[in-house]
Amino acid sequence: MKITKSKTLYKQALQLMPGGVNSPVRAFKAVGGSPLFIKSAKGSKIYDVDGNEFIDYVLSWGPMILGHAHPIVIKAIEKAAENGTSYGAPTQLEIELAKLIIKFFPNIEKVRLVNSGTEATMSAIRLARGFTKRDKIVKFEGCYHGHFDALLVKAGSGAATFGIPDSAGVPQSFAQDTITLPFNNIDLFKKTLQKEAQSIACVIVEPVVGNMGCILPSSEFLHVLREETLKFDIVLIFDEVMTGFRVSKGGAQEFFKIKPDLTCLGKVIGGGLPVGAYGGKREIMSLVAPEGPVYQAGTLSGNPLAVTAGIETLKILSKKGIYEKLESKMRYLEEGFKEISLKSGKKTRFYRIGTMFCSYFTDTEVYDYETAKKANTQLYAKFFLGMLNKGVYLAPSQFEAGFISTAHSEKDLSKTIDRAYEVLKKL
Repeated sequence: MKITKSKTLYKQALQLMPGGVNSPVRAFKAVGGSPLFIKSAKGSKIYDVDGNEFIDYVLSWGPMILGHAHPIVIKAIEKAAENGTSYGAPTQLEIELAKLIIKFFPNIEKVRLVNSGTEATMSAIRLARGFTKRDKIVKFEGCYHGHFDALLVKAGSGAATFGIPDSAGVPQSFAQDTITLPFNNIDLFKKTLQKEAQSIACVIVEPVVGNMGCILPSSEFLHVLREETLKFDIVLIFDEVMTGFRVSKGGAQEFFKIKPDLTCLGKVIGGGLPVGAYGGKREIMSLVAPEGPVYQAGTLSGNPLAVTAGIETLKILSKKGIYEKLESKMRYLEEGFKEISLKSGKKTRFYRIGTMFCSYFTDTEVYDYETAKKANTQLYAKFFLGMLNKGVYLAPSQFEAGFISTAHSEKDLSKTIDRAYEVLKKL
């Protein structure tokens, strides 16, 4: 595979941007080699500047559930752009998108649109603190909620200690109010709340973790989070920026039948344009300015182009049979991957839910950050590069989820499985 133009552009980018990229995982540091510079995308395919075609399972890290450049979405964006790109004032479009979000997520009674998932989570945490008048938060190892200071925190030296900064530039004082616990560890969660409940404002969780691969909650875990937070009047926040519309039509909360107090959304609700949202119970959301004392604002919040793309995407997802077809495609990919792993004699673990998936190179079950770290990342890097050379674009990290879209055909999936087998045999 020739990537001469991508390599040339990467050299230029390295002089102009940190690491040559505008988001770290794009740099291919976890898998080696030079990142591809993408020129265009259509349906299930992306095309780089050297003219190479790839079946895409990154899908802009989740938003493109209808595939790239869906004609209905593109046409709507073009029409909206003719009216102007931003007003800094309310529009009817915002009302329409809010209604659609609440229709999909009935646990959301009021919603505030923002510009990114990070903005949504940081705003939801501020709101939870304002509502409870408490300061501390609980998060889980391996769950990524954006680059907000209080969330870039790793676990301390003990099993359940207050965290320490996980990034330079994050003050220790911020980390001290964040408690980091292992995902799926019910006993430790209960013990922590018994000890710290009166100072904890909220518990925030990715109900399915998409930022250390694709890790599913145990059958009891999310239900325990809901029961215990209710017991101590702690706000439960579901970060569904990734899982929203991906795990099911109504997100992970619909799939697992949990009612969080606040929900954070992003990705799919923008149809590929920058957007985020947080929403939940009316009594909590009514504290947001200008209705209440918890301040949050944004110049481009509710941007008409992003909102338009989101409206058209959600309208299509509302159609009968869409999710049944997606489920069928995902099952086909899962069965194919499991079959070729056995056939090739490679020890892997394949996990998926809805339209999210991940395959780990390990012979042990993966259920939290510690077990995910045991996966063979070097083998994954070789697999990734092998697949790339065969025209299949997977996540350039063992610890990122993959996605499918309505645009992926059975031919795409069959090709992917066949090429994966060819690569696995040679590892």
